[in-house]
Amino acid sequence: MYCSKCGALEDKVIDSRPAKDGKSIRRRRECVACAYRYTTYEQLEQTEVRVVKRDGRSELFDRQKVLDGMQKACEKRPVSHAQIEEAVDEIISSLEAGLEREVPSHTIGAKVMEHLHTLDEIAYVRYASVYRQFEDLGEFIDEIQLLGSRPKRSTLQPDLFKP
Repeated sequence: MYCSKCGALEDKVIDSRPAKDGKSIRRRRECVACAYRYTTYEQLEQTEVRVVKRDGRSELFDRQKVLDGMQKACEKRPVSHAQIEEAVDEIISSLEAGLEREVPSHTIGAKVMEHLHTLDEIAYVRYASVYRQFEDLGEFIDEIQLLGSRPKRSTLQPDLFKP
């Protein structure tokens, strides 16, 4: 690390502590050449997740798009912004935990629908109608009937076996 005052490369770490809720490390350093003290931050380098769209295009994953879609589905429903944020964070964590750097958009959509199903069934049907591009009332009715027969997943107990 270059000293910002004299440009020397040698320094020593005086203090080190977690910062930003443990997502980075704050280090207090002192230049060996001029004794100038400065602070640096280290954080984990995130690999970019790319989304492969239905038409084959690939683009960077955008958290805001997922958040906007879920907020739109939950509009005027008893779902708090914090619950939506938490669901988006869980979706992102599961994507980053996977080994694939390119994820099909339908995988992300399925994860969103799974979280909406546990949050609010009306929001789930709203999102499904846009995501699956329902054409007529019959598709709505079919989805609602499927929803009635599908058990609600508990957030306290994770699925052991994925179908």
